[in-house]
Amino acid sequence: MSDKNLQEYWKRNLRYLLILLSVWFMVSFGFGILFAEQLNTIKIGGFPLGFWFAQQGSIYVFVVLIFVYVWLMNRLDVEFDVDEK
Repeated sequence: MSDKNLQEYWKRNLRYLLILLSVWFMVSFGFGILFAEQLNTIKIGGFPLGFWFAQQGSIYVFVVLIFVYVWLMNRLDVEFDVDEK
């Protein structure tokens, strides 16, 4: 892989990481702490939504983001021809 392709590959990889970690931060810190009082007006299964995000929601979102990252990286690997064939 040429230096230009390598730089583009890592640039896109870091962009994916930044976006996905920002989503996780917003869900875990934002929804679980900063906006918890506003979200607590909504109930899920008898529990306030802010509490749910703080206790379980951020974990579920993190697991989903792992699968999204794997899917994105597999597509990126194929695009730059560094996939495992």
